[in-house]
This record gives sequence, C-alpha cells and structure tokens, in this order.
Amino acid sequence: MEYLPASIETKWQEYWKTHKKYLASESSDKPKYYVLDMFPYPSGAGLHVGHPLGYIASDIVARYKKHLGYNVLHPMGFDAFGLPAEQYAIDTGQHPAITTAQNIKTYKDQLSKIGFSYDWDREVITSEPDYYHWTQWIFMQLFNAWYNQATDRAEPIKILLEVFEKEGNKHVKAAQSDSTPVFSAQEWHTYDEEQRALILLNYRLTYLADVVVNWCPALGSVLANDEVKDGFSERGGHPVERKKMKQWMMRLTAYAERLLQGLDVIDWSDALKDIQRNWIGKSIGAELKFKVKDSDLELTVFTTRIDTIFGVTFVSIAPESDLLTKLTTPEQANQVADYVQKAKNRSERERMADVKTVSGAFLGSYAINPFSGESIPIWVADYVLAGYGTGVVMGVPSSDDRDYRFAKHFQLPIRCVIEGTEELENPTEKKQGKMINSGFLDGLNYQDAILKAIEHAQAQGFGLKKINYKLRDAVFGRQRYWGEPIPVYYKNGVPFLISEEQLPLILPQISHFKPTESGEPPLARAQNWLHEGKYPYEQTTMPGWAGSSWYFLRYTDAKNPQAFASKDATTYWGQVDLYMGGAEHATGHLLYSRFWNLALYDLGYVAHAEPFKKLINQGMIQGRSSLIYKQKNAEVFLSHKLSKGQDCQELHVDVSLVTNDVLDVEAFKKWRPEYANAEFVLDNGKFECAYQVEKMSKRWYNVVNPDEVVARYGADTLRMYEMFLGPLEYSKPWDTSGIDGVSRFLRKLWRTCIGREGESLLSKNQPISDKENKILHNLIKRVREDLDRFSFNTVVSSYMIALNELNSLESKQQEVFEKFLILLSPFAPHIAEELWHLLGNSSSVIDQPFPMYDDKYLKESGFDYPVSVNGKLRASLWLANGTDAETALSQALALDKVQTWVEGKTIKKCVFVPNKILNLVV
Repeated sequence: MEYLPASIETKWQEYWKTHKKYLASESSDKPKYYVLDMFPYPSGAGLHVGHPLGYIASDIVARYKKHLGYNVLHPMGFDAFGLPAEQYAIDTGQHPAITTAQNIKTYKDQLSKIGFSYDWDREVITSEPDYYHWTQWIFMQLFNAWYNQATDRAEPIKILLEVFEKEGNKHVKAAQSDSTPVFSAQEWHTYDEEQRALILLNYRLTYLADVVVNWCPALGSVLANDEVKDGFSERGGHPVERKKMKQWMMRLTAYAERLLQGLDVIDWSDALKDIQRNWIGKSIGAELKFKVKDSDLELTVFTTRIDTIFGVTFVSIAPESDLLTKLTTPEQANQVADYVQKAKNRSERERMADVKTVSGAFLGSYAINPFSGESIPIWVADYVLAGYGTGVVMGVPSSDDRDYRFAKHFQLPIRCVIEGTEELENPTEKKQGKMINSGFLDGLNYQDAILKAIEHAQAQGFGLKKINYKLRDAVFGRQRYWGEPIPVYYKNGVPFLISEEQLPLILPQISHFKPTESGEPPLARAQNWLHEGKYPYEQTTMPGWAGSSWYFLRYTDAKNPQAFASKDATTYWGQVDLYMGGAEHATGHLLYSRFWNLALYDLGYVAHAEPFKKLINQGMIQGRSSLIYKQKNAEVFLSHKLSKGQDCQELHVDVSLVTNDVLDVEAFKKWRPEYANAEFVLDNGKFECAYQVEKMSKRWYNVVNPDEVVARYGADTLRMYEMFLGPLEYSKPWDTSGIDGVSRFLRKLWRTCIGREGESLLSKNQPISDKENKILHNLIKRVREDLDRFSFNTVVSSYMIALNELNSLESKQQEVFEKFLILLSPFAPHIAEELWHLLGNSSSVIDQPFPMYDDKYLKESGFDYPVSVNGKLRASLWLANGTDAETALSQALALDKVQTWVEGKTIKKCVFVPNKILNLVV
C-alpha cells in the first residue's frame, strides 16, 4: 500500500474537524496552556512558505502540550482592517469588506491544508461588528479613565470628578497634558458641560489634542512613528511630512514606568526587551529654567548631565516648537523659516537615526545660563525632538558627540569641563572625571557634581530633579475609511461618548473611499450620519493596531454577546503562555497591547497585568532567487558557469521553473515568450542557474506557495521541513533541495510499518529488546528535552536517526513504533494518525499520553571495546559492565582476529581500562 499524503491528509483533517478534536473548554480539571500566533492581516497575495514558520512551531507546541495532558487553547483569527484593502477599494471601487472576506477565505483554505490544530469556533475577525463592538467599548473605558499617580494605576474618571467637586485640581497627582489649567472647586462649579469636558480631556487615557503628526498626503492619513521610514510611508513608499493636526491620542506615557518594569517579569528575548526599553527611553536627570535675554520668556531644559552646565555654549530647540516665532529676530526670520520647512518633513525616527547630518539655524536671540549668568545663542536644530524632554537641549560640545559636531560645523565655542579633555582632539571621548572650569563644582567627580548642581538649582528655584521618558503618547486616529468608527459625537466641537447601549457604532456605507475634495476623511461622505439626527460623529477611524491590542482576550470567550470576555474566562486562561510572532512588532503591537492590558487590569476587567508570558520571535524564511544570464546585445543565454567573464545581463527567473538549480528551458520560453527563439547554451546537457538569497517577493519571482509544496510532498513534509531548516529564531533561505530528505524519511517510516497490501508489518507479540528500548527511550528523552526548549530542528534529526537505528536492527516491534508515532504526531500528525489506525487502534493518536522515558534504558549495560595488539586496532569486543581484566583478556584471546596476531607469541602485558581500551602487548 503506497503512502499517498493527499488522500490521507484531507481524510484526517475532516475527521479532526468533525469530531472537534481541538475544541477548548473552560470547564476542565486539566492545567491550561494558551498558545497563540500573531494573527495575520489577510492580504490578497495569500500565504507563502515563509508565513507558516511560526504557525507550525506553535502548532507543534500546542499538540505536544495536549499529549502532556494540558487543556490547550490554540485559536486563530484575522486582523482584517488595513490599508491594502482600502487602497484596492480606492483603485477599483469594490468595498473593502468584499475584498477582505475573499482574502480570509483564501487564507483559511491554505491554513486548513497544513493541518493546524486551531479551535476555529473561537475565530475572530476584527472588521466584524460583533468584534469591533468591544474594541469601541474598550475605547470608551479608556476615555472614562485617568491615571492616578498617587495610587500608580488607572481609575474611573468619576473618582477624579469627585476630587474636582471638593477641592479642584491643585493637589491632584495625575498623568495630564502640559497645558492643564489649575482651578479651585469653586471655579469648577462655575464651568458648563462643554468647559468641563475640555478640561477632562487633559486627564483621560484617550483624548483629543493638537499634536505634530506624520501626515502622508498620498495615503490621506496620519501614520505612527513605526509606520514611517526615512521620511516615507512604510507601506507604499509615499512622502511623509510633519504637520500639526487635531488627533485622538492614547496616553501611553502614563504607563511608561510600568511598561518598563513589566519587562522584568516576562520571558522574552533580551534583544526584544532592549528594543522596548530603548523605545521607552528612561532618563534620570534635572530640569532647568533658562531665562531668555531681554524677554519674559523662559526655556525649560532637561539634562542627564547637569554637572556639565558650565560647558554650555548654545541652546537648541525643536523645529516644531511653539516658541520659534517668539524667539526668532526679524533679521533671522527668512533663514529660520526655510530651515524649519525642510526639517519638519523628516520623521522623528529619521532625525534620531541620522547622526551624520548637521543642520540648524540661529534664531538671533540669547538665553542666560542660570549657573554662570553667561549669554548663549539659541538655535533651532532637527536633532532636538519636541516630544522628548522639553523640546529644548542645552549644547555642551565638549561632552556630547552630537553637540560637538554641531559646534564644529557652526564654529561655536567648545569649553572643556572635565579634567583631561583639554588635550584631546575630540574632548567627548572622555565622559567622566573631575570637573574643571565649572565654578563651585571644580574638583568634584561627576557623580558628586551632579548631586551638588541639582541641590543648587533646587535651592535657587530654577531647577529640580526629574525623570524623563522618550516614549510618546500614541496617535489613535486615521483619516481613512476601513477601520473601527470612534464612538464619539461632537457638540459645538467638544467630543462626547455615545452610550454603551448604542454600540456597535456601525461603519456606514459610502460609495467613494478617498478623502473628500476639501481634505476631510472619507467618512465625511456618509449621508445623514449623525448622532440622534443632529450631532456629527467623529470622522476619523481607529488605527490598524486597535483591534490587535486586545484580540488575545476575546479568544478566551469569543462568542460572548454581553462582554468583551467574561472575568471567569480571562481569569481561567490568564496570560498567553506562548506567543509567537515577529520582532518587527516590538514598538507597535507588542507595546500597545501591553498598554491596553495594563489599563484593563487597573480597571478590574482582567486579572493579569502582562498579556504574554513567553514570546518567541521566529526568524524569516527568505527567498532563494534563481538567476540566469543573457548576453548583452544578443538573444543568447549562457549556463551559469559559462557566463563567468562574459558581458551578460542578469535576469530573475520564476523558481517554479527551476529544479535543483537546473532551468526547464521550454517552460521558461512559455513563461517569457519574447525569448521563444533565443539560444540557450547548455553545460553538460543542463542549463544551470545561479542563485542568491533575498526577501521572498513577487518582484524576484521567488515566492513559493505552500499549496504547491503540500500538493507535491504533503503537509507533513512541509511541516517537518520548515522546522528542519534551522533554529526557529534564525532567518534562513527556502531551499527545496533538502525537502526530499524529509519526504524519504516519512516514506521509509510508512514502508517499515505497512506492507504492499496495507497489512501491518509489525508484531504485537515480539518482546522489546534492550537495544530497541535504548533507541526508543533515548528518542523520548531527546524529543521531550528539545521541545521543552523549543529546539524544533534537532527533534527532526532525532526522528531520522532513531528510525535508521531501528531499521538497522530490523525492528518490527509494534509497541516501539506506536510510541514512535505519538512522538512524531506533533510534527507530522496526518501520517501518525493514519499509521496509528492501520496498526489496529481505534482512538486518535492525538489523544494519547506522551511517552515517558526510563533512565534504566539510557544506561549502557556494557561497552564495545576496541581490541589492539601492540597499539594497533585488530578487533572489537563487547563486554558487560563490571568485567574484570582477567576475563577481558580471556575473551579477547578467544577472538580469531586477535589470535592471528598473537598466536605463538607471549603476552607480555594486558592494558585494560574499563569502558575505554583493551590493548595486548606481545
């Protein structure tokens, strides 16, 4: 009976689906295990072989944990709101919901063919109203919450209102906007509804504010910092400019310290934790007031090195600063305006990363150093960020690399304030030492100088100790159509929430998906879309990350119409035990979801502060592009080796036309009919291609569809091969030249167990030998240990080695192979299930307990000694443990191969080292 993956795999996939083998339940006495993949955005291109890498790994873990007796939750869904579907709608007029539904069907068809153990009863689709109902509801909870710094947690806004009623806000310790007015209880009582609403926006966890954002005119939308690269949108590569706009924001900064501290209690890679730590960017320093010369203005500066205050020779402010017009003199106005126009169109990320470009403009005004009384020039420079610190930087060119380059470029003074830096060509090479040229700080080391300088600033009233974070509040609005409507309406320009009973606020139907001619968001096109028939709704929609910031909670109670998830369900499933996804989400999804979860935890809706207990970032499967070479100015193609040294043009060729780097020339001519009559010069009868590893992309014709691999080799081969390619966390190229080895392994296993007529070749009555037990229990131990440390590639190797060893023994013991099938089941569930049943079992292999190993079979009962005569190897001899030297010599002399070399000679010495050597000296 032949091994036919196609028929076997569809058969068992239908069986598992019909019998709901992957259904998870909260009413279980088993320990729980929640394993989750970052759910995909359903693009029109579907999956390529790189996408399932993490899915396969998490599926193996889910199946393994099920074998170990866990109640496993392993769901899947779709992050369905996104720009590609909307862009397609703009181009074609087709509603994005239609495109999205079609793409989801394609994805589900592809995923089902690979045999994933998903509980599809818990599927979520973020663009469905029954899902975004609760995304809107969470927005409302954040709107109705504030961050109490006294209790270090978010609390309902009604608590803050009670404080305002009694005592105003003078003594309130809260995360709040800088422009928050101070008022008494008496003044609060005089405010009307709209005035109170505007004041509360300064405290809410989600709020409306005028902020500088990344505006992409081509996309008609505001982009988050992580969606902009080098001044262009990450999607589409469109120019992005910095622009002040009224935007919905999420007050991430309130949680900066807790987001930082939470990294210490979760099992993530150090590299990923460092990315988030650097993004949050905690700095401990001082805040100082610099008076502006001949003005009532003051500049507030944050510095981590107040000890270098006497080395300040200039001050720089951010191009977005509101102070620019007040600080710029008429003589400098044109120069400053030109510079600001150029600078504001660079994203903050680009400005932070570009350390080589030096630019700026002198404003014409001066600040007074509060310590020395010296007048110092004020400049505008794009390396100063409005959102970090105060948006003002004191320039100390003798101690800071960027300040040094700025001062050298603009020929500003450089005053050394650290002993030993005067002799250095670049004084910034030495950051620490005793202070010089620093007045009352002279002679102190830098730590003592920092403390004394802060003490002096606080005593004089122009400074104080301060902790700062680079983390910004997150923009939470997009000028797009295909997203969750924000559940807000406006009265006289002031935002108010709709009631919970009115959720979900359904995305209205419109006929055109572009922004309006006057630049308003697409939702401005909705006809009669008014709250209670008279108040306009918010016209921006939520960003792409809204639905993904809490979907892991919805999976725990996916069909609940009364709540985003019941407290019992979220408490039972708790944290995601294993989360699998890419490191590229470190400063986006992984940060936003931690923030939302923390807020829901503070407000009592979930029982765990951190959403993801362990996170693994899988590497990328890269494309292995095939290249051919055409002579320039001639219709002649040369096989790879023949092209070397020739003047040739390099062309990418579709990898589906190439097998083991050999091109199917006739298939190529059909693919590229313009070369139907070209000459192809072969090398030894073959036309060989070159190759190079690069990103898998349609552009390079190197995309491999998993459907094609499954159709040719089977899903089990695909699953095992992707794991076999190398360590999960590493990036590696897709190379089908190695997939045949995995396919041969599965076919060999089949032939070992099943005869040509479908009969079992294994014996139930045959006892298990010591050697069989040794192979089996070594395999059990290796598989368990490697799966516990997520080393998937080594498990595949262990399967192959064990099967070869069993075949070398001509083993046909059924119990041995049944345990082998259970061990194999997480990686290759279809063939394991089929063989399990063909061997006479009626239950499912996936329900079997995972085999345990017995240490007694791992211990060697003896040793295979190399037997040497006068130091030269002549034979081998297996001896039981505990054999003495006399017995060893006796048994060695009984060997014919030994007798050949010692016959007629005297044994002068026998060197016997237990479990090492046996050497006869004659």
